[in-house]
Amino acid sequence: MGKKLFVEDIPPTMDDADLENAFAEHGAVTSVEINRDPESRESRGFGFVEMETDEGAEKAMGALHDQEIEGLKLQVTEAPTAGQQVVQRPEPAEPW
Repeated sequence: MGKKLFVEDIPPTMDDADLENAFAEHGAVTSVEINRDPESRESRGFGFVEMETDEGAEKAMGALHDQEIEGLKLQVTEAPTAGQQVVQRPEPAEPW
């Protein structure tokens, strides 16, 4: 069974096909979804990639986590499952 990955800091110019191609280098991709604003259709900078195998997911996480694309470092982690608590990254402190 495959694994669903949570991807953050996706560049705004990247579309589903671009994200799929990046992950497909590390294993078979089952599905890709970049979360978009329902009205403007602009990327919200995060999404999900489902890999066909756990091995492919592990390879993709290892290769793409902190990979810089268009000035942003992708953050790739295992997606939380139903009922699992999600830990939010703290907001950056306000500059003084």
